[in-house]
Amino acid sequence: MPRPYPKEFRGDVVAVARRGDAPIKQIAADFGIAESCLRNWLHAADVAGGNRPGVMVSESAELRELRRRNRLLEQEVEVLRRAAAYLSQAHLPSK
Repeated sequence: MPRPYPKEFRGDVVAVARRGDAPIKQIAADFGIAESCLRNWLHAADVAGGNRPGVMVSESAELRELRRRNRLLEQEVEVLRRAAAYLSQAHLPSK
């Protein structure tokens, strides 16, 4: 996976694109990035700025981590539930 561009670089490119002096395709070519990359940066900047609905990258990463943690906790609860059921069955007095 290629290294991400520095935040300062992305910010500068987005600022140039927002000025609207040239088409997106030309700006992307001038900075040596793909047009789709620039469009993604513009979209992310709009979300971060509150101009467009969506989930910011940091929120997305946090959500992924919380979902992973939730899965782990659900597995632990299931193990404990099974252990409790086994132990309650194993220690029943015989008649």
